[in-house]
Amino acid sequence: MARFTIRRVLLALCALALALSAPPRAVRAQPTKGVSLGLQYRPGQKTTLIVLPVAGPNGDSLTTMISRDFDFSDRFTVVSSSAAPGGTGPINWALFAKLGVDGVVQVTVLPSGWVRVLLHDVGLKSVRNQKDFALPSPAQSAGWRLAVHGVSDVVEEWVTGQRGVAQTRIAFTRGGRVWTVDSDGANVTPATPSGMSPQWLPSGRGIVYSVLDGVRNPIMLTDLATGAQRTLASAAGIEHTTPAVSPDGRTLVYARGSESGTDLYAQAIEGGAPRRITVGRGRASAQPSFSPDGQRLAFMSDRSGPPEVYISDLDGTNSELLTAAAFGDRDYRAGPDWSPDGRLVAFQSRNGGTFQIMTINLRDQSVRQVTNDGRNDDPSWAPDSRHLVLTSNRSGVRQLWVVDVETGRARQLTRGPETRLSAWSPRLLAP
Repeated sequence: MARFTIRRVLLALCALALALSAPPRAVRAQPTKGVSLGLQYRPGQKTTLIVLPVAGPNGDSLTTMISRDFDFSDRFTVVSSSAAPGGTGPINWALFAKLGVDGVVQVTVLPSGWVRVLLHDVGLKSVRNQKDFALPSPAQSAGWRLAVHGVSDVVEEWVTGQRGVAQTRIAFTRGGRVWTVDSDGANVTPATPSGMSPQWLPSGRGIVYSVLDGVRNPIMLTDLATGAQRTLASAAGIEHTTPAVSPDGRTLVYARGSESGTDLYAQAIEGGAPRRITVGRGRASAQPSFSPDGQRLAFMSDRSGPPEVYISDLDGTNSELLTAAAFGDRDYRAGPDWSPDGRLVAFQSRNGGTFQIMTINLRDQSVRQVTNDGRNDDPSWAPDSRHLVLTSNRSGVRQLWVVDVETGRARQLTRGPETRLSAWSPRLLAP
């Protein structure tokens, strides 16, 4: 019996030695039931955030602006800051869990005037991200507001992996001149003494636009920092309209109209002879929009009858009809704008006697209607390829509205005199 026991012990020791000498095997982590995975963003679902009340100078403005930016992103459900205690004490994890909050944004104004931002993960009861941000002086200025919007965009990127678009502006036409407005509808500012159909330089530092003065009808460029203006295209008796700037900022495309028709022309933005892209033979081609790689154009043309949206290579070759020609009474399609991610082209289409905004998917040619209320024109994509700014008369007077193409949620951006022909800027940086 003793001999048998000793043998079993020796065998067990040998097995243990072999096991210890063998290379370790990968161990697959097993999910633990009931354990939170922490703050996560899932496309198609909204993450719930709360911005704690900000103490100190301009605290109310900071709380309001950042909360509103999260709401306008359409990626978050924002719990009112009134449901939270002051932002300087310890985080009440139990309270926020009860409120269904996924993340808590805590902003502290530092003595330097900078702000420290912490993103707390309620599920893991820990700090997810932290960063200090500079805010330029004076507070409440246009540059200060733009920097605060930049804070919101960074936090959105922490949660979703994609930077937000609060730190952008929209250019538009009102009263025969070009204006700009912040993405939240604040800070309406005149940008040019005259003009229409604005388009942004890719740097966001200038706006290209057309001027119909009845003489030379030029395409102009205004530097937004200095106000300096420069003529890009001009010729007596010729109308230069609907400019577009290539993604690399080197090429200008515009419609050039005369008694023989209207065609698209391209030229270097620094100057040079224009090169003809389309040959309409008395028909009209206008409203160009660059693809994100700068190699193709979407544009409106009536070359086959009613206006439709076409796409072609930058030199005008390989032109093809993008919108279907037989669509009931939808016999007028124009104003195309190519989404920054390259997937969609937005355009206006006459539906049932009025104009609505549609998108067409370039992969499978599927068409989706974005708007339903009132008349809607002139779509322009935000840098996130999710939001459109457009002109609508749904409130009585033509104004700018922002629409989330995923949910259909709409918000009015401008108020006052009639407003139209808008263009969404690239992502900007505070001065």
